[in-house]
Amino acid sequence: MTVLKQIPFEGPLARRLAQPRPQGVSLFWLGQAGFIIDAKGRRIVVDPYLSDSLAVKYCGGAYSHARMASAPVTADELGAVDLVLCTHHHTDHMDGETLERLATRLPHLKFVVPAASGPLARQRIGVTGGRLIEVDAGESVTLPGFRLQVMRAAHETLERDDNGRHRFLGYGLDFGTVRILHSGDTVPFEGQDDEIAAFAPDLALLPVNGRSERLKSAGFAGNLTLSEAMSLCQRCGVPVMIAHHHGMFAFNTLAPDVIDAAAAQAPAALVRAREGMEFRLDGA
Repeated sequence: MTVLKQIPFEGPLARRLAQPRPQGVSLFWLGQAGFIIDAKGRRIVVDPYLSDSLAVKYCGGAYSHARMASAPVTADELGAVDLVLCTHHHTDHMDGETLERLATRLPHLKFVVPAASGPLARQRIGVTGGRLIEVDAGESVTLPGFRLQVMRAAHETLERDDNGRHRFLGYGLDFGTVRILHSGDTVPFEGQDDEIAAFAPDLALLPVNGRSERLKSAGFAGNLTLSEAMSLCQRCGVPVMIAHHHGMFAFNTLAPDVIDAAAAQAPAALVRAREGMEFRLDGA
């Protein structure tokens, strides 16, 4: 049985990342939906938002996108990254400032993006040709060190482009000994349980900031509520969940103590994503 251990560390995340990588699977939270996954000597980064580009974009607007906390690392401090996964085109998941810097610093780095967002990804990241791996829901892609199962996500809706390709994706990462689900930004939708249960993740990374008509009318799509995320794991037999997509923007978050209180009562293991913590999957 795979067990998730929480290993606190002192000092900056950059220093922790510079240490030798463990042989198993470790995760570090980058804020919002961003994660580092160190597995089998490789470093995979998902949805890194490490700039202040949204604060600039919405400066003076009704909904400030000033960070509630500074980015835990810079793009340079991520070290040797082997692959980047972007679940969809929203800037806090596909941030041009962060991704372009990574692409420039690491000329062989490849980026997995929704095929529906391919042209936008090329523009933001500044790469062409084989450096972009464009995927769509339902595909299974073999990549160095793991298999990627591409799933649907409904960032309020199951939206497709003119070619029928899904704009919002979730990713299942199968490392052979352990399976991790990053759902992407999503709300419940028909068929979601079947897709997740078929992948049978050992760990699910799920957003919990919820949604509201007020934010939807302002153009901000919502996500699972905490209770919906917990129920999803219970129905699909997912033993461990890390709750994320909180603590970034004050207008669209969930208080840490709410998550911690739910974790104390959860029938399955519920963990709050937090800085200064390594999440290690033992048995992987």
